[in-house]
Amino acid sequence: MSHIMAIDQGTSSSRVIIFDLQGREISVAQYEFDMSFPADGWVEQDPEVIWQTTLRAGRDALRKAGLEGVDIAAIGITNQRETTLVWDRQTGQCLHNAIVWQDRRTSQRCENMRADGMQPFVTRTTGLVIDPYFSGSKLSWLLNEVPEVARRAVSGELCFGTVDSYLIWRLSKGQKHVTDASNASRTMLFDIGSQSWNTELCEYFAVPQHVLPEVLDSAAEFGIADPEWFGAAIPILGVAGDQQAALIGQACVQSGMAKSTYGTGCFAMLNTGDEQLVSTQQLLTTVAYRIDGQATYALEGSIFSAGIAVKWLRDQLGLVVDAKDTELAARRVAGDTGGVYLVPAFTGLGAPHWAAQARALLTGMTLDTGRDQIITATLASVAYQSAELVAAMRADGADLHNLRVDGGMVGNDWLCQFLADVCNLPIERPRYTETTALGAAVLAALGAGEFANLGAAAAMWGLEQDFLPIMSDDNRERLMQGWHKAVQRAL
Repeated sequence: MSHIMAIDQGTSSSRVIIFDLQGREISVAQYEFDMSFPADGWVEQDPEVIWQTTLRAGRDALRKAGLEGVDIAAIGITNQRETTLVWDRQTGQCLHNAIVWQDRRTSQRCENMRADGMQPFVTRTTGLVIDPYFSGSKLSWLLNEVPEVARRAVSGELCFGTVDSYLIWRLSKGQKHVTDASNASRTMLFDIGSQSWNTELCEYFAVPQHVLPEVLDSAAEFGIADPEWFGAAIPILGVAGDQQAALIGQACVQSGMAKSTYGTGCFAMLNTGDEQLVSTQQLLTTVAYRIDGQATYALEGSIFSAGIAVKWLRDQLGLVVDAKDTELAARRVAGDTGGVYLVPAFTGLGAPHWAAQARALLTGMTLDTGRDQIITATLASVAYQSAELVAAMRADGADLHNLRVDGGMVGNDWLCQFLADVCNLPIERPRYTETTALGAAVLAALGAGEFANLGAAAAMWGLEQDFLPIMSDDNRERLMQGWHKAVQRAL
């Protein structure tokens, strides 16, 4: 048993990567799936599609690697965070589609929370701001709007969970209803100081605590995947939310180290060690991971639209055939958008604005504006949002010397250089950019006793290329001023 299976269940695809114990990728299988948008700001997924694509990817990854279930020492799981599911404790049947983290249907509920004066308590207890992004208001909506959910939750027939909990429940055939501390910290129901579910918040949301999963360390015994799925009984030994897993995969395991992941959204995270740093810039304090009962914390900035904006260019506007086309477009116009800015507030704006009602806009167009300018403005919007997060972290006292980047978008050299320029910070791209899955594998290997600690695993990280800022201060300031003006219009 010399391999680890990393399940990376994301917002737009389910992927499984098989690693050896040196962190080398042996095989990968991935299946994309669609989301549904039943109303303005609503985003849902079919839970059965989440499960079936994950199962299919796991089986295909084993086949591609020429391995069998008995060759897998452990499973690690990383997942899209905050996405909310409720299912029957006996059958596993979900009572509603998964409500995705991007969903904004609970905006008014969150406004009411703020009017009730709950923000200071929420921030002090959970490290979060009040926003529809997090699971608590989503679960409250299900309890209030789906009669069967409320009735059966009270009677103890239902389980609530984020995607990690749901997959563990399915893999273990209902033997385990658990989560890890990093995922629990994104629910707006979890006290990150005491590391327990908060009774007052559960009562405020009218959430029966018996529907909540047990919270374990990020490297722990989460259950056994039944032999039916992969041909052997395989222990699940590592779990973390996708951004926390990427922090580990980027070897940012020392206080002061930072990474930014560019997938569907963009998430910058700064390791703050055992300190719960309270942000003055509307960044989030969150659990990075918990090992041997000791929580490590992080400061996080969350951007809702990054890669999803490129997907919009492709699927809705037909401006690109492949995401790789975006770099060619940016180089054709030498990065000059002609004053065009895209504010990709398709599902609101995250940090540092937290504007649930904001919507996307494209501004600054003239009759000379062409396809390449719009594509380049889309890429640039990701960098501008990142620059806002870096500025916020610095304002909170972070002494950032560099930023490690990962995710599907960072194969774009133009984007990485533009990031370095507008953030005014060296950007480090690792040799292996699928760090989210790697982080899950590291946690599983740690749980299996293959690593003594996370520091030992960090030795696997290696630099592929760094990008140093070359833009003049005047040009950077001019571009950022234009961005801030565009954001104000979206707000």
